[in-house]
Amino acid sequence: MKSKTLATWIALLAGSLGLHRFYLKGWRDAWGWLHLPFTVLGLVGLDRIDQLGQDDRLAWLLVPWLGLSLATAMLCAIIYGLTPDETWNLKHNPAGPPSPPSGWGAVIGVVLALLVGATSLISTIAYSVQHLMEIQVESERQGGTGPHHGS
Repeated sequence: MKSKTLATWIALLAGSLGLHRFYLKGWRDAWGWLHLPFTVLGLVGLDRIDQLGQDDRLAWLLVPWLGLSLATAMLCAIIYGLTPDETWNLKHNPAGPPSPPSGWGAVIGVVLALLVGATSLISTIAYSVQHLMEIQVESERQGGTGPHHGS
């Protein structure tokens, strides 16, 4: 039996590692394994910022992967938590006994996933746009060889 509430909370707490996918589909799930490298790339970017400072360009490329991985996991938690119990049981418990009604556990998980997911996505966008603008300004100061000049 696969619990909707448990799947929601796994996605919320460890979804960026793909554990929610492994819970629902097993260890052979390719999409579950794809979460891990992007999370690791983002964590490497955060470590580079800690070691080298915010001006590290490689960190600028790596950090958004963590934000996108978190946002993806939170979207999964929201989808799981908002799936009607009957639909959930048809998809994830077709042969066995249905899971008990999800109740408030799934609702609280969805609310927290909305909070974390929105924060993660907005932060990722803001961080990326800020650094893109900084690169363009720096390029202009160094002689106008930015991407919008075509060379």
